[in-house]
Amino acid sequence: NARNQAIHKEVISIGSVSASIVHPREVFSVAVAHSASSIILAHNHPSGDVSPSKDDLELTRSLVKAGELMGIEVIDHIIIGTQEFLSLKQKGLM
Repeated sequence: NARNQAIHKEVISIGSVSASIVHPREVFSVAVAHSASSIILAHNHPSGDVSPSKDDLELTRSLVKAGELMGIEVIDHIIIGTQEFLSLKQKGLM
């Protein structure tokens, strides 16, 4: 909502041990359906290592661009490991 409180959460894709296929249309169709003005992305790394992969960074850039076109801000992309998490926003990677 306008105070950045969550109004909905949804699993968009369940991947394999080493990959997940996500397309902006699936991500933003849920945001549009809920009239969201912003979204936070999150995914886990089964290895436990929260270091972002090249694919993680490319997907984030793609989703940020798509969000800009639609007027839906991507606030952050969080990677969850077994013992820690990493915020791409906090690390300056988005």
